[in-house]
Amino acid sequence: MLCHVNTCESKFHGKKMASESVVQSEFVYTGYGKNFVKLLYLRREGDIHYVKELEVSTELTLNNVKDYTHGDNSDIIATDSQKNTVYVLARQYGVKSSERFALLLCEHFLRKYRHVIRARIHIEEAPWKRMEIGGQQHVHAFLFSHEAKHVCEVEKVRDEKPTIWTALSELRVMKTTQSAFKNFVSDEFRTLPDADDRLFCTVVQCKWWYNTSDIDFERTWEGVKSIILETFAGPADRGEYSPSVQNTLYLTAQNILAKMPGVEKVYMNLPNVHYFGIDFSKFPKIDFIKNDDNVYMPTDKPSGNINATIARKPKARL
Repeated sequence: MLCHVNTCESKFHGKKMASESVVQSEFVYTGYGKNFVKLLYLRREGDIHYVKELEVSTELTLNNVKDYTHGDNSDIIATDSQKNTVYVLARQYGVKSSERFALLLCEHFLRKYRHVIRARIHIEEAPWKRMEIGGQQHVHAFLFSHEAKHVCEVEKVRDEKPTIWTALSELRVMKTTQSAFKNFVSDEFRTLPDADDRLFCTVVQCKWWYNTSDIDFERTWEGVKSIILETFAGPADRGEYSPSVQNTLYLTAQNILAKMPGVEKVYMNLPNVHYFGIDFSKFPKIDFIKNDDNVYMPTDKPSGNINATIARKPKARL
């Protein structure tokens, strides 16, 4: 178990009861820390500036629970001290990536405090990107551009390897053709017709776990995002046919595992955001121009929900 287990007794006092109650209980999990520590790190290399804005949450587990059971605070690293640690380590070592900074914080807490047996750091990164002015990237001006949300978490138990994951979410994408859904179960509950060609819109959530900490996290993040977009859209001049959301999800995860050897497992959630065609046959007196244009009604709820976790197969032992 990650936390110290303790058996204790609880007794009801105060108002006299018919019989005294004794409850046997044990700690399954303990953790405490500081949530939502906001940090902007600015690095200057001459005229060129770099920024990272993070929201950091820390959580520690101690090797005892005397603070809970006896009100003994002598082993507690105050949450305010944890907040200050975030700022001090950012100043001392910089922030190269969210994942690398989370690893640094975990290692610091476990190294400095011998009674800490587990550290967990959760970071959400603000989506700043360098402005482009006249086709050229600006040296010190940035644009808040919410293409996708970057989240990561590192958890390290003393004397064990860290567990590291990164997540990409809120990436909304659409293609207006080369998407189908047909030949599915036809029974008394079905009203949805086969669709040979439909709009395909989804809001991508992708989470991946690493098999190593010796990796370029920033390059991996950009690489995974590119793979998601390329698999969804296909070549710019002709696209890529999708027979179902499920198949697109599978191909995306396979491409991530194939092109990113440092990634061990991928979770993807692709909600099917619907755009329904308007039935203009209800307006027989209106003369519509005959062309390929169409009008759709966006509907965000209810939506289909397709998800899967895909991992590398363990290598066979000889």
